[in-house]
Amino acid sequence: MNLENQIATELGVQPGQVKAAVALLDEGATVPFIARYRKEVTQGLDDTQLRALEERLGYLRELAERRGAILKSIEEQGKLDDDLKARIMAAPTKTALEDLYLPYKKKRRTKAQIAREAGLEPLALALLDNPTLQPEAEAQQFVDADKGIADVTAALDGARQILMERFAEDAELLSTLREFFWNKAELRSTVVTGKEQEGRKFADYFDYAELISKIPSHRALALFRGRNEGILNLILDVPEPAGPHPCEARIASHFGVVDRGRVADAWLMKAVAWTWKVKLHNKLEVELNLRLREMAEEAAIDVFGRNLGDLLLAAPAGPKTCMGLDPGIRTGVKVAVIDATGKLLDTATIYPHQPRNQWDQSINELAKLAARHGVELVSIGNGTASRETDRLVADLMSRHPELKLTRVVVSEAGASVYSASELAATEFPDLDVSLRGAVSIARRLQDPLAELVKIDPKAIGVGQYQHDVNQSALGRKLDAVVEDCVNSVGVDVNTASAPLLMRVSGLSKTLAENIVAYRDEHGAYRNRRVLKKVPRLGPKAFEQAAGFLRIMAGDDPVDASAVHPEAYPVVKRIVEFSGKPIDALIGDSALLRSLDPARFTDEKFGLPTVQDIISELEKPGRDPRPEFTTATFREGVETLADLTPDMVLEGVVTNVTHFGAFVDIGVHQDGLVHISCLADRFIKDPHDVVSAGQVVKVKVLEVDAERQRIALTMRLSDNSRDRHADKPAANQRKDRNARGTQQRSRKQPETQQQSAMAAAFAKARK
Repeated sequence: MNLENQIATELGVQPGQVKAAVALLDEGATVPFIARYRKEVTQGLDDTQLRALEERLGYLRELAERRGAILKSIEEQGKLDDDLKARIMAAPTKTALEDLYLPYKKKRRTKAQIAREAGLEPLALALLDNPTLQPEAEAQQFVDADKGIADVTAALDGARQILMERFAEDAELLSTLREFFWNKAELRSTVVTGKEQEGRKFADYFDYAELISKIPSHRALALFRGRNEGILNLILDVPEPAGPHPCEARIASHFGVVDRGRVADAWLMKAVAWTWKVKLHNKLEVELNLRLREMAEEAAIDVFGRNLGDLLLAAPAGPKTCMGLDPGIRTGVKVAVIDATGKLLDTATIYPHQPRNQWDQSINELAKLAARHGVELVSIGNGTASRETDRLVADLMSRHPELKLTRVVVSEAGASVYSASELAATEFPDLDVSLRGAVSIARRLQDPLAELVKIDPKAIGVGQYQHDVNQSALGRKLDAVVEDCVNSVGVDVNTASAPLLMRVSGLSKTLAENIVAYRDEHGAYRNRRVLKKVPRLGPKAFEQAAGFLRIMAGDDPVDASAVHPEAYPVVKRIVEFSGKPIDALIGDSALLRSLDPARFTDEKFGLPTVQDIISELEKPGRDPRPEFTTATFREGVETLADLTPDMVLEGVVTNVTHFGAFVDIGVHQDGLVHISCLADRFIKDPHDVVSAGQVVKVKVLEVDAERQRIALTMRLSDNSRDRHADKPAANQRKDRNARGTQQRSRKQPETQQQSAMAAAFAKARK
């Protein structure tokens, strides 16, 4: 089966769709471009299918390349026959391929190789084929001091090594044992002696066992972290087998070794036992632990990606004058005011908290700034002193209702990263680093997507165990998520920063910077055609990027939409048919919905593209993000001590994991809504119910002040006395442990500049 057919089967699509998508990808087209503007070519493959296709294509091409190298190596050894070649060609995975190559792989001289060189292979095969032979008598014939075989014992030891290597390198047996062990073996963890106190956060794993195939990703990563920190010992094996180990029985059965009391049976059974204990157990333990880690990392990376997507696509407050407050205690609250376009207007530093306690003076300063610049929104960072600063702004609003302010607490995750970045230094060379953070906090309320793309996605920290997973795989996933989010929204080319532009389909860092430089030199872009004058932006880059770049209030109103310039002839046909000028046609829902899209198709533009064009003309440049809403934290509830069981609060979802969702309720410590408490029905995936940045109502079930943990429920009919009714106690402990090892309280010393999880208006947990 060729690559296209295999991928088509796996994705449940037609081979022709895959072939077309592969051709486009190989030509340099991006996933967003293909998904949006080549629907006819791929027959409607969406971005999710295309991402899966792209990833699978890379794996299968690597597999094909490795297959070719293995065939060449075995052929050079003169050992490649038709049967082996067919098996190698049919190997579906890298693991299966390496199993087949194992006997032919160049390796250090083994005991088995030395034994073969000494001529002991006939002895090994004779005893395997005929267990009625007397091992010692047969071995006597092979004693030869010149060959290093001093006696019968040495001969039999060498023969056993040959059989053990043969057993351990059988590809079919390895596959069988691997799957049996995966399905039946338990991963058991115990505490390293003397590490009980140091590793108390892993206490739930001091004596823990679970089938390796059933361990969820967050528990797996907790176990591996505990081992890496020297707290836990991990052992993988079938639990307490009665009699011979079941894997030994499978090895014996595979090679026809049966203990019938014949003279060589005991010797052969010992070879089987040694094969498992010496050769295969450790090998499979390492392999399956790696398999578990890879699966856990893949799941964790997926969680991070989905949460990041939710945060990037959080509702923007829009083009409103905004005041950003970066809270602090001793060092003061940094203030930055930006206009509707994000331009910095004014800055200040106030000291409302200890030790200066300049409360009234601070309110007066904020009131003057708000009145002077017409501030509409106040964006408050969620770090140290955020609730105290939130209370300050509430007092400001109470004393000055004429200002008509709206206050929102937002995540300051990554603000310190941006503040110290080269980008921030270039934009604000004379501005103090701490004040740059206040600018970022203000801007991320206006447009979280535009601001958060300036920060390395890893610094936004909305995953579970993000520092434990494969960093290159995480980086690829997050970059893909950012790319998809940016292109789904579109970018105003006349206001976008270079970091935002470089996430647009087809644009590199250099091209993005060139677009900004050209704009700075020549003024705002009046139409998309002008983009072709940007240095190094050639036809291919223009094709990939143009549809995602918006020009507002330009020469051509269609340039403000997602209609690609290549499809403007279709728009012209629609205009001519309607008899209305384009300005009057845009937004005329009744007329546009009455049109028959099939009337405007041609050889190049089919029905899907025409339907998209008509939809865009109805609402040009529509923003897929939700309406802007805010959560209201309850007054007087600012610390864990203020919480009581059965208290109902409003909060913001900050992070969604496989075992539940974390919710910020305004007490500097996110609470956990376990998956069993998200809804009144069975939930397989928490993402089906909640998303990062969502405003929710929750009820407090339990507060553990000593361990800084809060148990919440979204089932408001629940009550605290039924705390453990819906979830086995063992799983509660494991999930609480997973939370404990991945989180820290948000109350950090100011000097540490703690990075909470990013959302436009949400706090989250590392």
